[in-house]
Amino acid sequence: MKVFIDVLDFAFTVYQYMIIAYILMSWVPQMRSTGIGQLLERLVEPYLAPFRRFIPPLGFIDISPIVALIALRFAQSGLYAILNQIMF
Repeated sequence: MKVFIDVLDFAFTVYQYMIIAYILMSWVPQMRSTGIGQLLERLVEPYLAPFRRFIPPLGFIDISPIVALIALRFAQSGLYAILNQIMF
């Protein structure tokens, strides 16, 4: 079970870095048209879309990815708490 939790932790960490990379790519619009940019868009945008629908941008600043990262962290903590209760 420890291996499962380690793999899950790695997956959450990788997805968080993917979101951060996708956010940083928005500063350079040409980056999103590359193969990596399109791959990140296909993997990250479905998660960010609900947050963008409910949280409007503040001028030129879109804070929805920050809220999405915080929500992902809460989901990770909740999942770990549930797994900890199951295991022990």
